[in-house]
Amino acid sequence: MNIRKFTFTSLLLLYFSILTFNSCVRTEDTVHCFPDAQINVILNLNLPAYQNLQNVGGWIYVNEQSAGTRGLIAVKTSTGFKIYDRNAPHLCPDAQTTLKVQDNIKIVCDKDGSEWILYTGEPTQVAQLPPKTYMSSFNSATNILSIYN
Repeated sequence: MNIRKFTFTSLLLLYFSILTFNSCVRTEDTVHCFPDAQINVILNLNLPAYQNLQNVGGWIYVNEQSAGTRGLIAVKTSTGFKIYDRNAPHLCPDAQTTLKVQDNIKIVCDKDGSEWILYTGEPTQVAQLPPKTYMSSFNSATNILSIYN
C-alpha cells in the first residue's frame, strides 16, 4: 500500500514539474520563453530608409541583422528614442505574437488584442507588461543611432 502511494505521489510530482517547466512563467519584464537574442544595430539616420526617425512621433520597423528574432520598432520621442522588441512580452512566441504598429499611435498583438501606447510603451489593453525595450545611443554630430542590449 505504501509503495502505491509513494509511486502515485512521485508520478504526480513529476507531472506537475514537467508542466511548470514547459509553461511560460513571467520573469521581471517578459515571459520566460521570450527569445534571448543579441541586439547590435547601427542606423545612419541620414539615409532615406530612416527618414521617419527625423521627427518626433516618427517610427520604423528595424529588420537589420542582429535586430532580434522578429525585428524591432524604433520610435523618435521628444527626449530621444524608444526601441521595442517585436515579440509580445507576455506570450510565448508563435506566428501571431509579432507586434505591429497600428494607426501610428499604438502597438498591437493580433493573438490576444493587447495594445500599448507607441510613444511610451504603456499597456492599455489585455497585457500588463510593456514591450521589451533596448538601450540606444544617438550621436547628433553624425546622426547615428546605435541600438544594443
